[in-house]
Amino acid sequence: MEGCTFNQAKDMVKRLVIEKGFPHDESALLQKLLWAFVELGEAADAYKKGEDWNVVNEELIDVIFYILDFMGLVEDTQGVEVDVDKLFLDKWERNMRRPERYGQKRNI
Repeated sequence: MEGCTFNQAKDMVKRLVIEKGFPHDESALLQKLLWAFVELGEAADAYKKGEDWNVVNEELIDVIFYILDFMGLVEDTQGVEVDVDKLFLDKWERNMRRPERYGQKRNI
């Protein structure tokens, strides 16, 4: 498959979750967020251990899968349309209008 939008990716993850029998009901919402956090920790651990970049990046893609899974589940259980493409572009534009190093008081 060539490139896809965030919204298409969200639908693809939803299909994967349903076809593979993973939880897809309201009770799974918190679980999706927690697994995204776990995968982010795995990415940080892989980076810390000097793992190959492919390993680090694969863990980061897992984070994105869980986030998109959460957003798709919100749509299906809460009746809320989540336009991920619009959310991303709106947030990017808002951040581009902010001052340099916004929100950072200390040099890190």
